[in-house]
Amino acid sequence: VQLQASGGGLVQDGGSLKLSCAASGGTFSRYNMGWFRQAPGKEREFVAAISRSDGITAYVDSVKGRFTISRDNAKNTVYLQMNSLKPEDTAVYYCAAANGLGYTRRRRAEYEYWGQGTLVTVSS
Repeated sequence: VQLQASGGGLVQDGGSLKLSCAASGGTFSRYNMGWFRQAPGKEREFVAAISRSDGITAYVDSVKGRFTISRDNAKNTVYLQMNSLKPEDTAVYYCAAANGLGYTRRRRAEYEYWGQGTLVTVSS
């Protein structure tokens, strides 16, 4: 499956952005999906995940209550709604897809497919 992330940009502290990740070349509903981010000089870290069928979600503690992951299987797209953005959310955001049993995954190694990344910059 190929993944194409979009929706990044420059936003002020406290603002909102919605990222999208469009999938092609596979049966989207079979994949558990996730969002990761990588800030300059840091490791890529887990942000959010959603399971393939029942839509169970998981978040890193730093974004709970501010970010929402969702998916539209009819549109082959996963979303990340980001509210109350902070400068520390600045990073390149990547979407990823994982085969297998339907549950949320937090580890990079569990994802087989990755999008190209979209840059989110939050100014203070």
